[in-house]
Amino acid sequence: MQRKIRVLVGKPGLDGHDRGAKVVAAALRDAGMEVIYTGLHQTPAQVVEAGVQEDVDVMALSVLSGAHMTLFPEVFELMNQHGIGDRLLTGGGIIPAEDMEALKAIGVGRLFGPGSSTQDIVAYIREWFISRHGADSLAPLPAPPDRSEPMVSAEEIAHHSMPRPAAARAGVRPAMKSAPAARGAAKAKSKAGSKPARSKPATKPAKRKAAKPAKRKTSAKPARGKRKPAARTRASAKPARRKAAARRR
Repeated sequence: MQRKIRVLVGKPGLDGHDRGAKVVAAALRDAGMEVIYTGLHQTPAQVVEAGVQEDVDVMALSVLSGAHMTLFPEVFELMNQHGIGDRLLTGGGIIPAEDMEALKAIGVGRLFGPGSSTQDIVAYIREWFISRHGADSLAPLPAPPDRSEPMVSAEEIAHHSMPRPAAARAGVRPAMKSAPAARGAAKAKSKAGSKPARSKPATKPAKRKAAKPAKRKTSAKPARGKRKPAARTRASAKPARRKAAARRR
């Protein structure tokens, strides 16, 4: 009995580029397959759960974030846990040739890199389906449309082809800066990109205030009231007594 191949196209992880996934999904649909697209930012568990519910034959992942060595093994392990480990797990993205060989060794199918033809992807999936279910179970391939689009657009290829630092290629996560250091670096960067600061004019010399003349202290006011006569001393009293005695004589 002939039937259509059911394919799930998934975008696991934080990858936000889905142009290539949509191109591949359209090409598989034009080839007579039933395609289910999960959308962006799916977890591996969500992708596998959707594959189980839709009873798909092929799980095709698009990974352009560089996390293919984490996402493909995790999805493959979840497929075995949910009883669909016999289905085809394929996909593509920015994946080096040595990583493709390492994933193939654990059971992942053929992976397609940037610039791959959608016709090659269709041919590979049909060959796998025929090898598992026989040629009589697959409907004949419809005439291909008059277009040939790569799996990944030229803009995405240029964006993801930038050289990565040695630590990232080796799988070592660079040390994160502390919060104060990060804030200091951000301030320095903002100052460097800001407008040049205007030179401040020289400060004017401070004006000296003229000192006020000191107030003269006035002499103490005389005490009010009558002054008492000064007391006569004994020295002044003796000559007066002698004069009086001399007159009496």
